[in-house]
Amino acid sequence: MAGHGYDTGRLDLPFVGICTFGKRPHAGDWDRIEADAAILGAPFDGGTQFRPGARFGPRAVREASTLFSFGHAGAYDHEDDAVYLGPDVRIVDMGDADIVHTDTETSHANIETGVRAALAAGALPVLIGGDHSVNIPAIRAFDGQAPFHIVQIDAHLDFVDERHGVRHGHGNPMRRAAERDHVTGLTQLGIRNVSSTAREGYEDARAMGADILSVRQVRQLGTEAVVTRIPAGARVYLTIDIDAFCPSIAPGTGTPSHGGFMYYEVVELIQGIARRHDVVGLDLVEVAPDYDPGGVTAILAAQLLLNTLGFIFHARGQTTLA
Repeated sequence: MAGHGYDTGRLDLPFVGICTFGKRPHAGDWDRIEADAAILGAPFDGGTQFRPGARFGPRAVREASTLFSFGHAGAYDHEDDAVYLGPDVRIVDMGDADIVHTDTETSHANIETGVRAALAAGALPVLIGGDHSVNIPAIRAFDGQAPFHIVQIDAHLDFVDERHGVRHGHGNPMRRAAERDHVTGLTQLGIRNVSSTAREGYEDARAMGADILSVRQVRQLGTEAVVTRIPAGARVYLTIDIDAFCPSIAPGTGTPSHGGFMYYEVVELIQGIARRHDVVGLDLVEVAPDYDPGGVTAILAAQLLLNTLGFIFHARGQTTLA
């Protein structure tokens, strides 16, 4: 126990101290980031079409993440017989990109600046939204980086081109991503039921390199078969909309859709992806705490992010096998 920090110094329980993601160090100077992963809040929800409130998502997810901040020796998983996120994995919290109310382009530009800063430092950028439009500047920030494939876990296709002049709302990000030269294709998982994207959007998505599977199709195929559909050897950017989950476990979102994934279905997909692919970026969006009784959606988001980071760095060999 001596190395765990429990017997000496501060106990530093989750409800004590300043709230950063996982109670990791704050890196306020974006020119001096020294980390393997850098968390950036993107509290923008001006692209939302229905219920707003995801602007408070980063705060809620950070608060929930303190639940998983006990000790400094990593998290032991007895099923995998592995220690995840040990002290050799350096995670910092960059704080939030500045948001200018009613100004999508300036707010998106500020988000892009933060993601570029993380990339320049050699850190894995981890963006917490905000609505799904924040993915647009995140993907834009990778301009000049090596190409990658996007895996989207979401209830909605988000492949609207333009609607009443809107091109950068939360229904547009995957269309904007597919237009980028450094995006080689998309795997879109969990897409279901009534969607905000018309039939033509689905046709356009497939023509632009998208592989689209519903929750039921993912379940019929199984995790292994789904993961093998991602192009072998591709670098992967992972974008997770919390409404991919069934609202019975994730009610706190602006556009809930019944028939969604359960927790372990997504965890196993992400673990399979991390084992086979180099994950180069990550965002989790659409947590809206005002619709989240008991904070269960924020806890789900925080737990999923920490597990995802654990899988990524374990696959990179940066954590110790028990």
